[in-house]
Amino acid sequence: MIKVTIWNEFLQEQRKEEVARIYPKGMHGAIADGIRQDGFEISFATFNEPEHGLTQEKLDATDVLIYWGHVDHKGFQDDVVDRICDRVHKGMGLVVLHSGHHSKMFRKLMGTSCDLLWREADEKERLWVVDPSHPIVEGIGPFIDLAEEEMYGEHFDIPVPDELIFVSWFEGGEVFRSGCTYRRGQGRIFYFRPGHETYPTYHNKDVQRVIANAVKWTAPVIRVKTFYGHHSPLEEIKK
Repeated sequence: MIKVTIWNEFLQEQRKEEVARIYPKGMHGAIADGIRQDGFEISFATFNEPEHGLTQEKLDATDVLIYWGHVDHKGFQDDVVDRICDRVHKGMGLVVLHSGHHSKMFRKLMGTSCDLLWREADEKERLWVVDPSHPIVEGIGPFIDLAEEEMYGEHFDIPVPDELIFVSWFEGGEVFRSGCTYRRGQGRIFYFRPGHETYPTYHNKDVQRVIANAVKWTAPVIRVKTFYGHHSPLEEIKK
């Protein structure tokens, strides 16, 4: 069973009534409800917990970390950032959602500013599937339509993705690399753009399916250990 920790800043839901109405269980609760049917073992962590809920023990027991952050990136503890990056390098999967692109953790793993063009407006977004053969888009059609979202646009200051999974188009005309994969050390990373807190994006069935697929894809691969020692002699070859 894949052990998933969903990290949600969980500040917007407490500060904005409109966000609390859309996500009465928090965004982490909505994400959990959307992926629970895939049989994951799910736990939560939030910003105001000691060590942001991401102790070494917690991370060591996590196969995949789903991360949503927005308003308090600067307040995130540097030692916890280092801890997350170390676990990714050692094989923990990482799914970064929406504004997590500006987190200290993601910037450190990318080595770039991760800055982008943005506009907070009610705009239609169409996420076009670029690679329909990729496991992350299993069960998804040629695109996902979101009636309202915040616009993120190019240029997005990230390294060239290992794989480009989604490209978004917005009704304002902008486009954005909205689904990208990376490998860092032994760990796999998936960045997925949609999910501004004032829109019901994480209740969308296609978005939930993509996140569930991404958990499976980023989860650590079980590797067979090589054993050294004595071997049985080869049997005599008989003609």
